Amino acid sequence: QVQLVESGGGLVQAGGSLRLSCAASGRTISNSIMGWFRQAPGKEREFVAAISWSGGSTYYADSVKGRFTISRANAKNTVYLQMNSLKPEDTAVYYCAAGFIATKNPGEYDYWGQGTQVTVSS
Repeated sequence: QVQLVESGGGLVQAGGSLRLSCAASGRTISNSIMGWFRQAPGKEREFVAAISWSGGSTYYADSVKGRFTISRANAKNTVYLQMNSLKPEDTAVYYCAAGFIATKNPGEYDYWGQGTQVTVSS
């Protein structure tokens, strides 16, 4: 069993930056694919980014490519999402997830955090 806890969300102006963290406990995530998803009110949960167990491969949604960076520190059992040049349309609850397949499909991830709110004002 893996417990995931996100932090780092908040309110930021358009063009600003935030860094989200996802701390895992219960067991190591060093052999897991880690993903970030987001869900805005009234919308489906959507893929944001994912990273392989080694950190050598990363995957991004087209909407965040070039602005967001996913990384991981396996020694700390933590995954990060650096978000730059934020836009109002990035406003959502952001979730981290752990799985074994690098996929955009949230159904393929086995463990989820409770989410952290990111609000970008115009």
